Amino acid sequence: MWGKESKILGVVGGMGPLATQLFYRMLIDMTDAECDQDHLDMIILNHASMPDRTDAIKSGRIEELYEALLRDVKKLEQNGAAAIAIPCNTSHMVLDRLQAKAGIPIINMIRETVRSIKEDRKEVRKVGILATDGTVASGLYQKACTEAGMQPVLPSKTGQKLVMKIIYDGIKGGNPIDYNDFIKIEGELAAGGCEAAIMGCTELSCMKEIYRLPDYYIDAMEVLAAKCITICGKKLKKIRL
Repeated sequence: MWGKESKILGVVGGMGPLATQLFYRMLIDMTDAECDQDHLDMIILNHASMPDRTDAIKSGRIEELYEALLRDVKKLEQNGAAAIAIPCNTSHMVLDRLQAKAGIPIINMIRETVRSIKEDRKEVRKVGILATDGTVASGLYQKACTEAGMQPVLPSKTGQKLVMKIIYDGIKGGNPIDYNDFIKIEGELAAGGCEAAIMGCTELSCMKEIYRLPDYYIDAMEVLAAKCITICGKKLKKIRL
């Protein structure tokens, strides 16, 4: 089924489906390829019925989420994946546990994103975190940024509600986004002295693509795509960070 030289990428997708299709396109766009064979071989498991990650945290059903993700990881591993990507920031709250049960690397998009800022944007001292309530509650980005010597800045309660409105009512709900909501969030980031902001939700990655947001906004899913390309032995055309 696969070429002997192929390093197959496994993707646990569907969280949400629009973000997964954008992730696939990122992989294509960012690979230095002149023909079909220069691109990644991959298995995309579009698990759209996966329990909502933020709801799992709020309702105490993290074990249900973990077991569902673990089954998907095992399926991909059994079908020949050499590495796994999970383009969903909130699910990373159980990623270390998943990695402990997997025989292949699961790329940690949160750590890779913070590492890329530290290496490529040395001027950044304060960084905004735009993410779901679940990702914010997990503290993963805050911890990674602090360990890297950067100060994480979170939106106010009002600002966070607007972030969730964009993610759930807008992108996930398939409804128009009120850009004035984002302007208010942007104003909070500026007032907080942020030199950059992490789009720490894959639906926000979709928003960055739709509105062609500037490089001030660092897309965690783009960082993940770049790492997937290199870890599977393909050439990276460009990093759109």
